[in-house]
Amino acid sequence: MVCMSNKTIAKFSAFVILIGLFVNTFAGCSFTSPHQAQNTGNDPKAAFGPPRVTGKIASKDITESSGIAASRCQPGVFWTHNDSGDDAFIFAINEKGDDLGTWRVQNSENIDWEDIAEFRDPSGKCFIYIGEVGDNKIQRPVHAVYRVKEPTVSDASGGTDIKDAMNTEPADQMKFSYPDHNYNAETLMVHPVTGDIYVLTKRFDGPSGIYRIKPSFGSDAVVIAERLGEIAVPNVPNGYLTGGDISADGKHLVVCDYTAAYEFTLPANSTAFDDIWKQSPATIDRGKLEQGEAVGYTADGNSLILTSEKKHSPVIVVDRQKHD
Repeated sequence: MVCMSNKTIAKFSAFVILIGLFVNTFAGCSFTSPHQAQNTGNDPKAAFGPPRVTGKIASKDITESSGIAASRCQPGVFWTHNDSGDDAFIFAINEKGDDLGTWRVQNSENIDWEDIAEFRDPSGKCFIYIGEVGDNKIQRPVHAVYRVKEPTVSDASGGTDIKDAMNTEPADQMKFSYPDHNYNAETLMVHPVTGDIYVLTKRFDGPSGIYRIKPSFGSDAVVIAERLGEIAVPNVPNGYLTGGDISADGKHLVVCDYTAAYEFTLPANSTAFDDIWKQSPATIDRGKLEQGEAVGYTADGNSLILTSEKKHSPVIVVDRQKHD
């Protein structure tokens, strides 16, 4: 019997996706509805402009940037982390990929961290949420979300590498389970007003499942996530999502897979955020990334920032177009 590592499985899955895209292209099939606008980077009416490389991740310790989130308290600071196989570290970088420090998240464990999000509470304090939501073998009935107060980035605040990493404040943990099955997931998002946590499953055989979790930190009780439905992106497969984020104004959300990013927009007359799941996404050119698993909005919501697995990954920014 031949055994494959998780990374081999991921690469094989990406290969299968590319084969599917090749077959459908030459079969003359389109998986984009008239409402799912494609962004080629040259369309003057497109929501986003062309992707641009702003730098490369400098830290040698960031080898699998699996999630990225913009600070809501420190302008120009972005937080990322490694996938499974690393210890419980978070890393601060800027748009150029410069190393701004390394912190060990106290009271946490990295079994399979897959995404990261930022939340600013009503008092103005910023917190980092880390999704312990990966499960390639679909065998884990209980997952976790960690919440930790955002460290302050300064010249002397964080270690330059994992050997001299500073410690964060102790993280709070919330355990959760799905109400129906075990799932693998790589997308964690936090609503900027309600604080509701959203987890989107990663599926090869159908649309992604949408699960909402009401925050309940500091208890050993296992919270049961609420299933809201499914979403699909215009790709093959249509639920193989690897990252996501909600904009600071709560009007947009973005998800990505291995080939593109996709933005959902809340209707102008809607006051219920969950109406966003009923909308059709616009496809965004995210540029060339070897294995893109991380996407987030900048703090002002005017741009997307994307990174990839592999050491010294490029940092890609895609700016929202301004129309007269």
